Formats: sequence, C-alpha cells, structure tokens
Amino acid sequence: MACNNITYASSRRDFLRTAGCGFGAVALSALLGENAFGAGTADALNPVAAKLPHRFGKAKSVIFLFMEGGPSHLDTFDYKPLLNQLDGQPLPPSFKQPVLAMGEYGAPILGSKRAWKQHGESGLWVSDWFPNVANHVDDLAVIRSCHSNGINHAGGVCQMNTGSIFGGRPSLGAWVTYGLGTENQNLPAFVVLKDSESGVINGVRNWGTGFMPAVYQGVEFSPEGVPIKYLDNPKGMTPERQREKLDLLAGLNGIHAEKRRDNTELEARIRSYELAFKMQAEAPVAVDISKESEATKKLYGMDQPETAVYGRNCLLARRLVENGVRFVQLYSGAGSKWDSHANIEGNHGKLCRGVDLPIAGLLADLKSRGMLEETLVIWGGEFGRTPISEQGGGRDHNPTGFTMWMAGGGVKGGQTIGSTDELGLYAVEDRLHVHDIHSTVMHLMGLDHTQVVYNNKGRPERIDQNEGHPYTKILG
Repeated sequence: MACNNITYASSRRDFLRTAGCGFGAVALSALLGENAFGAGTADALNPVAAKLPHRFGKAKSVIFLFMEGGPSHLDTFDYKPLLNQLDGQPLPPSFKQPVLAMGEYGAPILGSKRAWKQHGESGLWVSDWFPNVANHVDDLAVIRSCHSNGINHAGGVCQMNTGSIFGGRPSLGAWVTYGLGTENQNLPAFVVLKDSESGVINGVRNWGTGFMPAVYQGVEFSPEGVPIKYLDNPKGMTPERQREKLDLLAGLNGIHAEKRRDNTELEARIRSYELAFKMQAEAPVAVDISKESEATKKLYGMDQPETAVYGRNCLLARRLVENGVRFVQLYSGAGSKWDSHANIEGNHGKLCRGVDLPIAGLLADLKSRGMLEETLVIWGGEFGRTPISEQGGGRDHNPTGFTMWMAGGGVKGGQTIGSTDELGLYAVEDRLHVHDIHSTVMHLMGLDHTQVVYNNKGRPERIDQNEGHPYTKILG
C-alpha cells in the first residue's frame, strides 16, 4: 500500500535507518537532562537551558580577548619586510589608495620598529611586543586575512560583535547562548569584563541581544574589587526571607507580564532576580581568586602592576568557563585605547606589555588543566592599522586587511591562514570577512550557523546575515 508514493514498509525501513543517530541522541539527552529535539516545554520555561549542538564540536565555551581600538597587525603578528624597505617613501602606485578614517592623504610608508623572530616548531613570526604569547605559537591559528566594513570605531566594534556596522542586532555571545544555552544555571551564560571603568564604544550594544529576548544578553562584571556588585544580602536578611520576597515579587511580575507577552525586557528582569538569588550561593565561589595559588597568580602576571588588571580578568575568565559559563569577553583598552593615530610605539608598547603575559598565562593554564581543547580563545580587535603613517609616528584604521588568531576549541595550532599583500594593506588570500569569522566560531562550537535562526517580524535572522561561511581548514 502506498502513501505519497512511499510504501509503509519502505517508510519503516527509512525511519529506522535514518533515526539511528536520533535514538542515541534521545539516550544522551536523558543522561544530560536535556531536550534532544530543540525547543519544547523545558526550553519555554528556561530559554537558556543547555541544548545539544547540531554536531559535536570540540569547543564548549569561548574566551574572546578584544583589543578595543584596533591593534596593529603590522607590528605584532603579520611580518612585512617590505614595510621597512619602503619606510618614508610614498605608497607605490601599484597599490590602490585606501579610504582613510582620518582623511590624511599622501603620507609616506611607516616602517615597523619591532624585532621579529620565528617561534616554535611551526616557525610562526611574532614581534617582540608579544614575547610570552610567542611561546604558544604552536597552539595558535593566526588568521592574517581578516576584513570588515567598519572604517570607524563605532561601526567596527559593532560589526565585530554583532555582524553589522549598525546597531540593533544580537551580539555573537547572545547568538551562542541562544543556540547552546548554558551548563550552569546559577551563573550568567555570557559575561563581559573590561580592564577599566572606561566605557567601551557603543556600550552595552556590544553584548546586547538586539531583536532577540533580553535573557541572552551579556552580564558585565566589575573590573575592580568585587566582580559582582550588590550580590551580598543586607545585614539581617536570611535566605528564607529573601526567597519569600522573591516569590511574592515573581507572582506580581508574572501577573503584570501575562498581559505583556511581547515585553522581553520584563521577562529578562524577572529571570535576572532568580539568577541573582542563585548566584549568591555559587558566584562568590566561582569568582573568588583568593583560593588560587601564588604560582598561578604569578603565571597571569598578577604580581606586576602593569599586568595585574588584565591578568586578573584572564584568571577570572578561566574560572568562569571552568564553572560552565558559555561565553566570556575580555576588553583590553576599553574606550578605544588601542587607537594609535600618533605615537604607536608608546601606545602599543604599553598595551602589549599589559596583555602579553596574562594571555600567555591563560593559554598555559587552560592547557595544563586539559581545558584548552574545549575552550576557544580568540584574539583581535575591530580592525588593524595602515602601513601608511599618520602624524609622523602613528597608523590609521585599516578594515581591509588585519590579523586575528584563535587557539584551542578544536583549532589546529601552528598554522597561518590567508595573507595580506606585501605591505599588509589589503587581505588577498583566503579572505575572511567578519561574517565568516562568526560562522567559524559557531562551527567550532558544533553549531550550523544556518540553522541557528531567530524569526524577527516574519524574517528569519541569523548571525551572518546570510553571508558567512565557516572556514573548516582551521580545524585540527
């Protein structure tokens, strides 16, 4: 007997053949306490519940080391001998004149004053501004062919975080949280740490959710003192009494929210009260670095004034992912301090010294604990810098070719991906746009970015705006 041109016998055989892996997923989901078939009752009650990925990627969490302001690839990870050969000369006519953010025209080439060496078994080139990270090059995949559309900081930082130079879209951390949820319901799924009280350009938009529910947004921790402010109970407030107050508040908010189902901010606020209550028990332990050994603190540079702040943040990031946080973003140079239109030597020199040892410590610590394979570490900024000088000793913004690197999380280390031209002005080989970088991150986490979709006003939206492709050659 046929039904829609397929016999029942054939349907049964096809079902058993194609559902084999599905049965395994059902068993695994039962062991993990997860829903194997996507959104259901449990997900509706808890939108950040842990979910199975589309495939079993090695990366379970992300630490994004964001150098805000645009670090110079030409003085750090992209060695260009021609730069010094043409120092002080005009840009050769064979190179297309770039559109510069500051509009300076006709300025000469600025050579790099860095000392460059090849490191590790892979022989990757790294400048003397990152001597400690250089010891880990065999774990790095250095992407030298990144490009974006953001010519200024507002657009560049926004695109590197959300995929668009314009505000209003969810951040990468929000998409990852939406796609995978979190393994620890007593901590935020997405945490942001800055190296000062200065505001990151665009502010919370960089870790916001745009048109998605606010429950997926990042939670900013304090860069100094207690990471989570106002978490302690007032004197005399017992946990039982607080629980009763929260239950009453939840009931009142629930009545209010019942008639306002489209208000995701209200839903997120209700959940934030519950999360804060749960965090009171677990968060202080997760962020308490006083229990770390002096050797570990020294590894991160916490014993030196110049590296103490970023070292502390890197150590906190390791503790957070160790406790099930899905996405941690660490800003260096909050307030576009990596911007170097003049005196790049002084500016970058200080900032590189502040992050080199902490980043190397993070890589070493993750590896020694067996966590690097499951933790994807990303380094980069919103764009690079030009080979053309500005104000004599600085470099302008360069979104047409710059460097980022990834380590851990299933990435094959000790490799370079793509290249810029001989002066580092334009990405020319295996060019990776921000959309491709985002798609690659999702792929490393086991997510098919084309299937992580949120319907916004009838339009299916995804992180790459239908333009990105994962770069699978980065896999180990």
